[in-house]
Amino acid sequence: MTSARDEILGRVRSALDGVDRTAPEAPAPRITPVADLVGHFADRVEHYRAVVERCAPTDVEATVAAALARHLPGGSGTVVVPAGLSFDVAGAVVDTGHTALQLDRVDAVVTEAAVGVAETGTIVLDHGPGQGRRAVTLVPDRHVCVVRAEQVVPDVPDALARLDPLRPMTWISGPSATSDIELDRVEGVHGPRTLHVVVVDPA
Repeated sequence: MTSARDEILGRVRSALDGVDRTAPEAPAPRITPVADLVGHFADRVEHYRAVVERCAPTDVEATVAAALARHLPGGSGTVVVPAGLSFDVAGAVVDTGHTALQLDRVDAVVTEAAVGVAETGTIVLDHGPGQGRRAVTLVPDRHVCVVRAEQVVPDVPDALARLDPLRPMTWISGPSATSDIELDRVEGVHGPRTLHVVVVDPA
């Protein structure tokens, strides 16, 4: 006696009879030309409503200072930086384990990044020196992040090849945003409302 399962499988086999079962070739990966990698990264980050600026290596401190003046209420406020930041931020406080409540009162945080992904406009932090704890980059309302040209890679697999899978990671694609059931966009729910990315061009 034929079971329902046998009948269904028989129909599937009949339907597939004569079908070419050769696996199709995977499409070639889209690779951004290296010469345009940093520009492509900057364009993709901006697409996510982040503010993007490019500067020379000698202008990092001045560019970060101008970014903070632009975003802070009245041009001044409390700024926290992680230990190990490779440049100075005037008037900033180094994070020494601030509580979530203390970080909530901070106006901005300045960090560096581990990797920038050109194709997706994503910034990856693995929370090493200059990047700080995850809470430092998620609680304050404004995040200024410095990404250097040599840290930009074409795509996610290239980023993963540079990262240690055992380290904690934060992947950032634009300011924090979500939508309610009526698709009204709300920013700042689970991360900074403002993301300002300083892309440092090659020397």
